[in-house]
Parts: sequence; C-alpha cells; structure tokens
Amino acid sequence: MKGTTTALLGVRHHGPGSARAVGAALAQFRPDVVLIEGPPEADALLPLAASKEMTPPVALLAHVVDEPARAAFWPFAAFSPEWVALRYALDAEVPVRFIDLPAAHTFALAAQAEAARDSVSSDDGAEGDADECDADEDAHEGEERHAARFDPIAELARAAGQEDAERWWDDVVEHVGHQARGSGDGSDVGPDVGAVPGAAGARAAPDAMAPFQALATAMTVLREQAPEVPEDARREAYMRKQIRAASRAGHQRIAVVCGAWHVPALSAKVSVAADNALLRGLPKAAVEVTWVPWTHRRLSQHTGYGAGIASPGWYQHLFESGGRHVVERWFTRMAALLREEDHPVSSAHVIEAVRLAETLAAVRGRPLAGLTETTDAARAVLCDGSDVPLRLIEDRLIVGDALGQVPEAAPAVPLQRDLTRLQRSLRLKPEARVRVLELDLRKDLDAERSRLLHRLALLGIDWAVPTASQTRSTGTFRESWELAWEPELAVRVAEAGVWGTTVEAAASTRTASRAVEARKLADVTALAERCLLARLPEALPIVLRCLSDRAALDTDVAHLAEALPALVRSLRYGDVRATGTALLAELADSLATRVCIGLPAAAAALDPAAAQPLAEQVAATHAAIGLLAAARAGEDRSPADAGAGAGRGSDARADAGADGVQARWEACLRTLVARETAAAVVRGRAARLLLDDGRLPDEEAARLLGLALTPGVPPAEGAAWVDGFLAGSGVLLVHDQRLLRLVDEWITAIPAAAFPDVLPLLRRTFSRLETGVRRGVGELIRAGGRDVAAGAPGEAPRGFATELDTAQAGPALATVRLILGTLSISEK
Repeated sequence: MKGTTTALLGVRHHGPGSARAVGAALAQFRPDVVLIEGPPEADALLPLAASKEMTPPVALLAHVVDEPARAAFWPFAAFSPEWVALRYALDAEVPVRFIDLPAAHTFALAAQAEAARDSVSSDDGAEGDADECDADEDAHEGEERHAARFDPIAELARAAGQEDAERWWDDVVEHVGHQARGSGDGSDVGPDVGAVPGAAGARAAPDAMAPFQALATAMTVLREQAPEVPEDARREAYMRKQIRAASRAGHQRIAVVCGAWHVPALSAKVSVAADNALLRGLPKAAVEVTWVPWTHRRLSQHTGYGAGIASPGWYQHLFESGGRHVVERWFTRMAALLREEDHPVSSAHVIEAVRLAETLAAVRGRPLAGLTETTDAARAVLCDGSDVPLRLIEDRLIVGDALGQVPEAAPAVPLQRDLTRLQRSLRLKPEARVRVLELDLRKDLDAERSRLLHRLALLGIDWAVPTASQTRSTGTFRESWELAWEPELAVRVAEAGVWGTTVEAAASTRTASRAVEARKLADVTALAERCLLARLPEALPIVLRCLSDRAALDTDVAHLAEALPALVRSLRYGDVRATGTALLAELADSLATRVCIGLPAAAAALDPAAAQPLAEQVAATHAAIGLLAAARAGEDRSPADAGAGAGRGSDARADAGADGVQARWEACLRTLVARETAAAVVRGRAARLLLDDGRLPDEEAARLLGLALTPGVPPAEGAAWVDGFLAGSGVLLVHDQRLLRLVDEWITAIPAAAFPDVLPLLRRTFSRLETGVRRGVGELIRAGGRDVAAGAPGEAPRGFATELDTAQAGPALATVRLILGTLSISEK
C-alpha cells in the first residue's frame, strides 16, 4: 500500500553477528509491526517470551494432535536473530507475528509425500507408468538434494577467495565490532552493536540497514544459479501474503526477519493470483504448539529447524561480551573450568594464552582471534599440549550444556505437568549434562525416584538409563542411573500422553497393553520384572495373567529356560520394594519343574550353533534355581513360624521346599551328563555345575574329562565337552586348586599319539581365557607341575593349611567385625 515501508532483514539462523545487526536495525528503523519467519500457530504463545521464567535456549514444538511422533522444532538461542527481534517487539509493545507456512500444511504435505512414495514403491502393475513416475520422483529428489547441498555462505566465501566458509563468515560478520583488546569503556563497541541515529558519541552512527542490503544483493545473484525448490516457493508465497496482510491492516513500517535466502523472493514483484495459486488446496493437519526447553548441545547437531552450529557456547560468549575483551574473558572462563577439574592453571597462563591467540590471528590475517586461534592457544598453553583437558573445554564451553527454561503457563499435555510435579517433589531437576544418580532403595525418597525412572522407561521416555553402580554393590537395594535431559523427550512425553494423564496411570496402561500384545514368553517375563521395579499394582495382575497363559501354552523348553532367570530375579525385589510375589513364586516353581522335565530331551541332536546358546541357558537356569530355592525357603519361614511353637516344623518345611527345587534340578543335570545323545557342550557345562556345587566327586570329574577325548569320541565333540566344562573359569583356575589339578592331570594323561590332534582344540578353549589368567596358570604349572596344584601326598594344596590358623586370621576377623559394627570394646 502507498506509504508503507518494508525492511527485509535477511539473517543467518543462530548467528550472534546477525542478532546484533538485527537489534541495531530495529532500533534504527522503529517498526510498527515485526514479522518473523516461524509457524503462525505459535502466535498466541509469543507473549510468553517476555516472561521472567523464560530462559533461552528454548524451542517451539509443533506436533500433529493424533500423531505426536510427527513433530518439528523451531529452536531459539539468546544469540538467535529471531529471538532478538521477538524480544524487541515485546519490549517495545509492537505487534509481532510469525509468517512462515503453517505447520498444519507442512505436516500434511510431508505425510502426503510419504504416502505417495509408498504407493509408487508398492505398485507392481503398469510398469511403464511406474517407471515414468519413478523418473519424475528421482528428478524431483535430485533437485531437492542439489538445493540442500547448495550452501550460499560457502558460495560467498569462495567468491571472496576463501575455502573455509565458517571462518570467512566469522571474519566478516561475527567478529565485526569485536577487538582483541578492548579498552573496557565501551569505545570498542562496533557500529553494528547498537549504534543508532542520535546516539551520543564522537563517531557518526552508520546506516544499520546497509549490511542487510548488501547481503540481499549477494543472495539475489546466488538464487539465479540455484534450482527452485517447491517447498521454498510455497513458503515464500505465504510470507508475501502475510506481508500484504500487514500492509492492509494499516501498518506503515513493517520489519521482516527471515533467512537471507528468502529475501530476494520476498522483494520480488509477484502477483496475488500467482501466490494464491501456489497455496490453493493445500492439505491441513490438526496441530498443537508449545514452548519446550532446548540445549546448546542440540543446537550443535544437524537436526531441528535452523540448527547445526558447531560452537553454540562460543557464539553465546560473542553475543554476551558486547565487543569488550572477548578473548581475555574467553580464556578466563577456560581457566576457571580447568581449575574446577584440578588442572593447575594460573593467571600467567591466561596472559600468555591471550598473547599467543592474538599473534596467531595476526599471522593468519584475521581481525580477531577466533575459535580456531583460541583453541590452538589453549592446547599449547593451558593444556600443555594435551587433548584430554581440551576435550573438556570443547564439551563444557565451546558446545556447552546450557538448558533453557519455559514458564509454567506454557501449554503442556497433562502427562508433562504430572512429570514436572514429580521432578520437583523428588528433587530430580532436568539437566543437559550427564550425571550419575546412586539410589539406596531402603530410603523412601530414593525408592520413589527409582519407581519414577522405571515408569518412564516403560513409557519409552529415556531420561535415565541404568548403569553399573560405582559402589560395586551387588545388593538389590542399590541402583545406579545416568540422567541427561534431551529436548526430544518432550515429543516422547506427548506421545505417551495417549496412555494416561499421570506417569503411573500411563505406565500401567502401556505395560498392560504390551503384555497382551507380546507373543514371546521371555518378553512377558521381562515386563513382569520391570512392572515390579516400577511398582505398578494395576498392571501387575494383567501381566501375571498373560505370563501364566503364555507359560501354560509354550512347550519350547528353550523359551521356558530363557524366561526363568528374569522371573526369579523378580522375587528378590519383594523385600526392598514391598511388593507381593506369591504368584510369581508359584509361576517360577512351575517353570522350573517344566524345564527340569523337558531339558534332557531338548538338548539332544543339536547342531553346534543351537547347542552353545542352550549351554548358556543351562548355566543361567542353574543360578536362577539357586535363587528360587533361597526365595522359597525365605517365604516358608513366615514371621508367625518364627515363634517358639512352630520353629522346627517350619524350618523343616522350608528346607523341604528348597531341597525339592534343587533336587529336581540336580537330577536333570545328572541326566544331561550321562545322556550321550545330548550336545557335548551342554554335557560339559552340566558336569562343571555339579562339580562347583560339590555334587560331583573329583574322581568322577576326572573320569569324565578323560572320556571326553578318547579315540572313540570325535575331536570336535570332545573339544565342545571341554569347552563347556571350562567355560567361565576365568581366575577360578588360578585359585581353585582342585579344578586346576583335574585339568592338569587330564592333559598330562592324553596319549602322545593323540596329543597333536587335541592341541588345536585345547588352544581354542584356553585362548578364551584372559591373558592374566593364562599367565597365572602357566606360572603355577611351571613352578612345580602337578605338585603345585595338588600339594605333596597327604598335604594341603599350596597356599592352604590343613587347619585354620586363628592367630593369623585374627586381625582380618577383627577388621570385618569393625566394619559390621560388632567389634567389642576390649578388642578395640
């Protein structure tokens, strides 16, 4: 319209130089409306950016209502030009709107294109038409790939004679206005940092619009060489439509902040009819938008709208420094970080690093020591040439672990609000930095934290992942987690919102649904274990019913053996989690009985590929049945039975129940050892388990070892038996003199004629042992042969006495009692 002035401010997303330039241009232009490239659905949320609770980096999250997984982010850092423009408009009380193509169209178009690709790929008829469609699609995709590869910044850098596009951009844009040594009185602030007409100062304020005009001219030339992308054409048509709407609304001074690539298209003379034709009939999807926290680490990755900057922490520093002592402050921050990590860094180091960085910049012809120069100087001076502390600087400073914050008034699904409430009540603040959380489940707070983390894991919200405990505790009352909040978790929370409005309700519903849908017994067993960990009383009966049904119908012994260990482990959680496990115990007992009955037949006529996993399952089942026997013994000794009237009888019943489980399993192992049709590796593993439990005499174990490689046994079968027998020995061969003696006597008894055929098989078996174990075994044998392992006739093995030496054991026993708190005063 007549009298309307439009300022097109083309920017580079997440560029501190562009952000400063936008601030200066807006202050000079004084618009009465600000239009920003972004999703119009978020217009109602823009006032929240002025809240004191809003701290960048943040992002706009848009997702399809019925499909939360279809989502997109629009990130904003403090140094993003769009954020500067948004805050300027809100502070100046100027209307501000987003003018990009609505996300409703973007999501629908993406779904439409995906459906079209699937349709073409699945169409087997009309080969000629399909080939033509494929050719058209390939050509279109080729254009899009070429457009994606076309980097305007790189083209401008090459035109300027520079190969490094990022370095060129930093020199001509990001470092403009900064000086290596500022005076500190503000005189070193460049013309694009806020100099406006009428500002006080000795220097005349330059035209803040000039850089944008020069950039627009350059982009106009570049766009003449680049292919047109339909998506860009639709977006630019919508932007032009919104600019016209602002003019018709009576605005006289319109400021448009958008990517510099779009400026030529927005300034071009295009008819209203042509734009309407591009936008007519576009599909739409129901979309919801909200603010979510973002991180500098996510800004450094090439996912998300406008992201992909390599050094957000450095850019944040450039933006916050205001052009004063940029390099000095940067090295001071490095020194503080290194001191926190106990690296010896003094002020002299900082001074020397600043000098070196400035010298490098002068030699390389740069206006300011940039990230490359400061990093090189830090490596040489602060890090003594080592890359180890430098990686800490890169992780904590150059990239950074800043996590934004959004106001409580921002829209959120009910599940997100419940999660936020739980995070506050349990004092689990989301942080971008990875941290380890050690939990003691005997404490109420830690138990509640554990339940929350397990419930989130069941919902697929991987805020925390289990890790090995740093305390090296094997008790069930200890847990260790690694926590790190990622922005994408907001999408997963929105997805999980369909299962319930609270974390507990959603986890219960989701777990029950997965149990019903599961087809494998092991999957349902794993769900039962996780359900107990998460303490989901509403889901547990459904999971256990599904578990009982699957166990009753599954006749595969391998499946039953695979499911039993997880089921038995679940019984251990009853004490520290106050969870009833009576039904689990019955199911575990039933599974153990069925495994004992069916395992010998299942181990017959197996090829090596199937026999090895079954041998591992036999070992896991052996450990599980040991836990099951202990759990059953503990159940049978109820508090009522502990009274004077029922003590001996209850103990007898408990021992009978425990012995019954173990007796069935021992009989199964003996059957496996004796059955020649069973796989050799399974027979060897069964013999070893019986030997470890003291259920197999040494003489019998030696006899079985001798039979393993007799001439009548195929070498491969004999090697498999020995492999199963020695599997998992590890340091046990060094410390278990009995086992070492058996192996040594067996090897030395091998006939000389058969030894060359046996040797390769022995090398394969022993090569699986750790290097230190092999060396220790060799030293024991070399030092004294079999006498080292067995001792002289009538004597105990080396390292053992015939009787307990209480005098030598006294100090060790006193230390143990001191640790346990049972040491008497006299002993102290």
